[in-house]
Amino acid sequence: MTRRTLPRRPAVGLTALGLGASQGGNLYHATTDETFAAAVDAAWDAGIRYFDTAPHYGLGLSERRLGAALRTRPRDDYVISTKVGRLLVPSPRTAHLRDPEGFDVAATHRRRWDFSRDGVRRSLEASLTRTGLDRIDIVYLHDPDGHWRQAATEALPALTELRDQGVIGAVGAGMNQSAMLTRFVQETDVDLVMCAGRYTLLEQGALRDLLPAAQRAGVGVVIAGVYNSGLLATDRPPADATYDYRQAPGELIDRARRIAGICEAHGVTLPAAALAFVRAHPAVTATVVGLRSRAEVQQTVDRAATTVPDALWAALRAAGLLEVA
Repeated sequence: MTRRTLPRRPAVGLTALGLGASQGGNLYHATTDETFAAAVDAAWDAGIRYFDTAPHYGLGLSERRLGAALRTRPRDDYVISTKVGRLLVPSPRTAHLRDPEGFDVAATHRRRWDFSRDGVRRSLEASLTRTGLDRIDIVYLHDPDGHWRQAATEALPALTELRDQGVIGAVGAGMNQSAMLTRFVQETDVDLVMCAGRYTLLEQGALRDLLPAAQRAGVGVVIAGVYNSGLLATDRPPADATYDYRQAPGELIDRARRIAGICEAHGVTLPAAALAFVRAHPAVTATVVGLRSRAEVQQTVDRAATTVPDALWAALRAAGLLEVA
């Protein structure tokens, strides 16, 4: 699988397809250690060498599982990213409950927002302990939507200092919006950004701000949420499809079904077209897809190998379903 280096950090190369490990944290429902380990094995066998996780995913479960699955691999052969901004604080009073933020794990900890210099360093140290790895290659600020000032003036300088010392390879920010990511690109010293859900076959908001800004600044872009958290993940979106981790509005389901119909007319499935669309933009360094099992990995690799005719994109634009760059 091809690797693309970050323009500002050529020593950091990401495979075009990356494995997102939120499902390894039991996103939506429980997954066994063995099932997730098999997913990592299958990804490795397919040539995937970029793996993304976060403390938020399953209250640290994703980091522990991903670290265990990678620990015996040659360390220089892969890139792992994690995130900072949510410290995990022990919460014995809620340990008998389930995590309220969508992960099927016991609520043994609570998340506390912290984009301070000390919080960033403590978070990274805890991530190293959970993964059991000797280093983290990329560290993102995780969802700093309501914390711009502290994230930009405390957290990011703490990360860039670690980067400049050679402790980590690259720094960035990961969010479910493009406007603030554009600010990070234009106003700070980030090497890359991860944009989830805002540049997809369903919606292309990042086409108007983030992607051109990143190209001008030489900042890498990783696209996540390529299926809009479920809505584009099946050939025909069902009535109970999810969008941004919630029930999808009816108008978006209708739009996705119209896109699916045009894809079918061109001999391509909706998920394969969704994956091909985001990977084609020149600003995109890598695409991260959340994967839970060996079967999901193989399905995604097969989708990535699908040839999509240019006529499909023209038909979608003609139907008013795709923005023109």
